[in-house]
Amino acid sequence: MLKKITAGAFSAVLAGSMGISNIPAVCAADTPDYAEALQKSLYFYECQQAGPLPEWNRVEWRADSTMIDEVKGGWYDAGDHVKFNLPMAYSASMLAWGLYQYPDGVENSGEMQNYVNNLEFVLDYLAECDRGDKVVYQVGNGQIDHTWWGPVELYQYGMEDNGTSYESARAILSASEGCSAVFGGMAAALAAGSCALDGRISDSKIKSYIEHAENIFSLADASKSDAEYNNSDASGFYRSSHFYDELFYAANWLYKATGDKSYLDKATGYIPNLDKELGNASQLKYTWCQCWDDVMQGGMLLYAQNTGEQQYINHVKMHVDYLVNDVDKVDGKLAYISNWGCARYAETAAFISAVASDTILKDIDTSAYTAFYENQINYVLGDNPDGQSYVVGYGEKPAHNAHHRTAHASWKNDIYMPVQNRHILYGALVGGPNQDGSYEDDRNNYINNEVATDYNAGFTAILCKMLDKYGGTSDSSFPPVEEHDGPEFFVEALDKGVSDSGATISFKVTNHTAWPARIQDNISFRYYMDLSEIKAAGKSPESVVVRCDRDQSAMYSSKGVKNAEISGIQHYKDDIYYVEVNLPDGRAVMPVSEGMQQCEILLAFVFPDYGSGWNAENDFSNQEILGKTGKPDENGSVSGIVTKYIPVYVNGELYYGEEPDGTSADGNTSPVEKPTSPPVNTTEKPSDKYMAGDANCDGEVSVADATLILQYCGNKDKYHLTEQGSINADVDGTAGISAVDALTIMQYDAGIIDKL
Repeated sequence: MLKKITAGAFSAVLAGSMGISNIPAVCAADTPDYAEALQKSLYFYECQQAGPLPEWNRVEWRADSTMIDEVKGGWYDAGDHVKFNLPMAYSASMLAWGLYQYPDGVENSGEMQNYVNNLEFVLDYLAECDRGDKVVYQVGNGQIDHTWWGPVELYQYGMEDNGTSYESARAILSASEGCSAVFGGMAAALAAGSCALDGRISDSKIKSYIEHAENIFSLADASKSDAEYNNSDASGFYRSSHFYDELFYAANWLYKATGDKSYLDKATGYIPNLDKELGNASQLKYTWCQCWDDVMQGGMLLYAQNTGEQQYINHVKMHVDYLVNDVDKVDGKLAYISNWGCARYAETAAFISAVASDTILKDIDTSAYTAFYENQINYVLGDNPDGQSYVVGYGEKPAHNAHHRTAHASWKNDIYMPVQNRHILYGALVGGPNQDGSYEDDRNNYINNEVATDYNAGFTAILCKMLDKYGGTSDSSFPPVEEHDGPEFFVEALDKGVSDSGATISFKVTNHTAWPARIQDNISFRYYMDLSEIKAAGKSPESVVVRCDRDQSAMYSSKGVKNAEISGIQHYKDDIYYVEVNLPDGRAVMPVSEGMQQCEILLAFVFPDYGSGWNAENDFSNQEILGKTGKPDENGSVSGIVTKYIPVYVNGELYYGEEPDGTSADGNTSPVEKPTSPPVNTTEKPSDKYMAGDANCDGEVSVADATLILQYCGNKDKYHLTEQGSINADVDGTAGISAVDALTIMQYDAGIIDKL
């Protein structure tokens, strides 16, 4: 089911751009709370969910997104919005391994259901990528995706404002051969997941995972090549260095999942093709580390478990000894295997060491290995000289400004604005310190502050071990409601000239939504005036001329956006009157760029018959703006005054500001219904006339029809098509309603094709 986005109660005050007041202080660095850390790590994966969000998603600032995707669901990779299946599958396999190896600690912590939910969510996506003779290995174009910095809920509009088509940004990559690494990784994840979730989800689902794993593995094994994958968009982000390690890893997991010895034989057959130590062609590589691009050491550990053969047990011991004794350590503790995201490698190394110690090496002295893996997890949780937690929202001194578009929630396509991330990306493991132990919480420093699903993979898995060993219970009240950093809708006003004949005021309607970021129809504001001087002159207040000198919304009329609606003079009470301006179409003001995050309405109020005697000083809405010129920024642009005396309304209800009688709302506690983005019309309207593409039967063919089809395909229980709408929706030339129909309608709406 799609996530229900409901109104909540928020208790915030307007904070400065540098302030974030709601990062809680939790456990002291010397007493790590592993249950809290696991709970928050799982929450991070919910922050990464793509497509229709499930009911159990706990992230209040997320909503359904990229609903155009041919294969919905899965995880956005990092702070971007591409679904790269190679690191995603690796991450899923590591989460599965952690649960498979150490289920009791997870169960006792109270996090089992959250763990199962998140693992099943990603496995369902990977299974859906299996198209029989082809497999989808990526959704989204990385080169295009990285051209816009904003929240994923407004991805379509951000791309279009940036001059890029939504469809090209969400390109789907699939193949039947030449993708052995990513296919092998996907097969491994599904097989590992079937082991971890056996008995926790339906038998039919487990069977389905195994069937998909076997099919995808057969395609990976048949071509033994990465030529197709490494010649695609994926290469610029997650190029595969080799593929025999993924085949080896997958075969071992398939053996565990099925008991079919042919998979173990396959694994044995791959060993001669695995990497060797540089300068020693007879020595299988035992240096480096388990990661998204190299799963050889994890595969070796599985193979040693599966066979019990001493030479492979010895290999695993050599690897763990290398980690413990030969890898440089930050502050004598944290393994420093690579500068880019050193913490992710350290946490995965910790997990491999723990599993090896508890299984194939359990009969020897493993005290050095124990000290190693405990140092890794405890260091990132704050046991270091600076007391710095490298997990967002955990510890007394947590990381905060992770390199993450949606958590940052910029309203202007700007990585530097606002200064602080607006959301707490609880549980995200950031890249970590430099080799000398230094660290700066800087969003633009992606070496140290990148976050990604693979960063949290080994981290989550080692937390399973720590809970198994030390116990702990998670917090049933998590997550807390976030404090807003101010009203999401407001007006910036500027006095543009006042005389005795009237006044000219600039009003910039502003959308800085982030809970979640969204388009909102019917944002309006009122400008209140005391017109006693008009009456004293013997004139009717209604005869005041209201002239619109600029309506920025009219710039978008070619896209079907309605112009601003200006009411004219309206009576409020006694000598108080107002003019109300409404933006009926939320696309006139969207938090996607500098130009779109505000919509200016420039109004002139003129004394009747162009006479004199206008008094602007007695007007309620002028209390904070009269005579003010605004504050210029570093580029010389002048920002208006945000004043509560020009109140803002949403769908006719007071949202932020104060009316002359004292009625007020702070913009944080007023409930505002938040539609999914983009807004759709699901009202059933009877129609007795066929109109190709008119899925919602409103007499027009537009992106709203395409969106309704996508939501209908994603969740037929919530979204409905009438009988006529179902007939109208099927436009792609094949029987049945699918995402292809939606894409066809979008192409028609964009003028790419001229008929349906």
